[in-house]
Amino acid sequence: MNDNVRGITPESDREHVISLYGHLKGIEREVEVIKTNHLVHLDNKISHVHKDVEALGGKIDKIYWVVLTTVGAVGLVVIESLIGMLK
Repeated sequence: MNDNVRGITPESDREHVISLYGHLKGIEREVEVIKTNHLVHLDNKISHVHKDVEALGGKIDKIYWVVLTTVGAVGLVVIESLIGMLK
């Protein structure tokens, strides 16, 4: 185990425990920085993408209805022409 801190090697169990405690405190600080900074940025990006997808969904719904009404209108014209040919 590499317990060298700035070139000082712990010699007793107490010094090893103090060294490990210092390492744990440093890791806790780094985890806190990651949670507060990096995860917040990711959450903001995800929220932005979610809003864009919601807006795109509304546009797709409009296009869907335009296509559906166009197909319906063409269908009615075809049926009308078929009825006209039967008379």
